[in-house]
Amino acid sequence: MDKKQFATERVDRIARDMLTIRDRLFAFAELPYREFKSAELLSRVLRQYGFAVTEGAAGIPTCFYGEFSNGEGGMTVGFLGEYDALDGLSQKAGCTVRDPVKPNAPGHGCGHCCLGVGALAAAVVMREYLIAAGLPGRVIYFGCPAEEGAGAKQFMARSGLFDGCDFIYTWHPAGRNGVDVSHSNAIMGANFYFRGRTAHAGATPYLGRSALDAAELMSVGCNYMREHMIPEARIHYAYIDAGGTAPNVVQDRATVRYEVRAPYVEQVKELYQRVVKVAQGAAMMTETSVTPELAMAFTEYLPNLALSPIVSRAMEEIGAPAWDESDYALARAYLESFPEETKEVLREEFMEAYGEDGWQSRWERPLDGEIRPFSPADIRLEAGSTDVGDVGCAVPCVNLLVATGAIGTTAHTWQFTGQAGSVLGAKGTLTAAKMLSLAAMLTMEDPEAVAQAKAEVKERNGGKYTCPLPDDVLPPIDTY
Repeated sequence: MDKKQFATERVDRIARDMLTIRDRLFAFAELPYREFKSAELLSRVLRQYGFAVTEGAAGIPTCFYGEFSNGEGGMTVGFLGEYDALDGLSQKAGCTVRDPVKPNAPGHGCGHCCLGVGALAAAVVMREYLIAAGLPGRVIYFGCPAEEGAGAKQFMARSGLFDGCDFIYTWHPAGRNGVDVSHSNAIMGANFYFRGRTAHAGATPYLGRSALDAAELMSVGCNYMREHMIPEARIHYAYIDAGGTAPNVVQDRATVRYEVRAPYVEQVKELYQRVVKVAQGAAMMTETSVTPELAMAFTEYLPNLALSPIVSRAMEEIGAPAWDESDYALARAYLESFPEETKEVLREEFMEAYGEDGWQSRWERPLDGEIRPFSPADIRLEAGSTDVGDVGCAVPCVNLLVATGAIGTTAHTWQFTGQAGSVLGAKGTLTAAKMLSLAAMLTMEDPEAVAQAKAEVKERNGGKYTCPLPDDVLPPIDTY
């Protein structure tokens, strides 16, 4: 059986159905932990394709997994699907001017409508492959909510959902094609609840104790701390509750959310404890109280070195999405839609990547038509974070990047949303499904590489996955 041909033909056969599902997820555009319609749709489709589905996994209502077994024994491959959207990024599919479907509504500004469907198609194809080839094995599709929120995969890993997998593959919409060589930052986030005492701010302010003052002093303390942490680390914050809207009432409550990042989870834990101390100091200064509520944490992502070459070979065999002239014109229009300041930065990046003589022609046709071969030397620290890191710290895991839009398009923008729902996102989704399918087929016939991959994970985690969150921290479904 020609594996490439099988993957290609089977994905093409179900392409129309899969893209219909992509369109429906795009329209649902549900926020983290609220992906009820999306999870129900994906679960129903899995059942239709012969998977046994378990819902409400890891204590999260919109988390699920579907599994299929063929015979006894064999390897188990997992595919990760995501389907949550981002607040405020609603945008009509394929539209190159700002035009939300609904103003201020959520939108798939990270392309998870494509991600979830591409992985779904790969799981369906792998089920058919095991049956057609008469091979024993198991295929599991993991429905992973809230990647844009507090995450789910760390809770899923802590629950042992990934333990039975020999390897897990996933992908992400991007502007280029290749194995993801990011070393993503670990991250940890918490809500800090300050409590004080109300009073009339004009008549008797001395009787009050301002929780808002404490929250502001926490910000001052963290800002001074920035000089004294490693340069790769980051501290972010946002006010969740400023204590009301009446200036003449001393605020007796305030909630501020902090997230800290660093290259490794142990560095994040240390930095988080320093932030807690700053919060406690701010409470002492204002005679208020503070309660930190740790809610989220992701382990750093690193590509599995043993499996990445296999995935890279599968990507090269399938090839990049087949773009045509109308695709190039659409992608160029999206590039031109960015503000001039952003375009200036993008032009500099194009010049650095393609040279003084080549950047303009690439700008005119800004879709990646190549596959970058994997090389460990290309692994670089990236500022972002993903809960896929926790999967890779539990079992062998590799993330693919597949072009679904113009080179240089940054995620979490309305431009990314529009492209995810367009023909560009459709072509990238189907290509990713073929790549994931073929990569899984090739990996199943290479037990030595899988053994090396598992040894790599064991060396990294010491023999057992350790969640960066304590066991008593539950998924923050209603608070984060």
